[in-house]
Amino acid sequence: MSLGRLPRHLQREQSQLEAAGILHWPQLARLSDAQLRQLSRPGGASEAGLIKLRGQARLVVAVALEPAEAALLLYAGIADPRGLAAADPHQLHRSIGRLQRSLTGEAVPMLELATLRRWIERARQGSGRSLN
Repeated sequence: MSLGRLPRHLQREQSQLEAAGILHWPQLARLSDAQLRQLSRPGGASEAGLIKLRGQARLVVAVALEPAEAALLLYAGIADPRGLAAADPHQLHRSIGRLQRSLTGEAVPMLELATLRRWIERARQGSGRSLN
């Protein structure tokens, strides 16, 4: 799955990734801390931005999420598939609901609890954890 166009505030990071031949989420998900540090040096890309993008990529790849869904989880404090696997669905639903309302108001339908449960179950299956 292609990275597509990232938000404007991540354009320098996207330029560095593209210059390094990293054009897809699975490629980004596999980068090490050292590789991210190296990418952040030459072109003004921030290491923190690259780390966030890698976290997003790991959620996209491991849990089969859309990039926007993974970004929402990141902003809600879920940084990787293990964090999602350990999350309480009701607490996460409340957190994401508050976040969505603060970002979009009532214009965008709220994420359903059943959807979050599916994401958590997929993350748990990937980490060997069961729902119970």
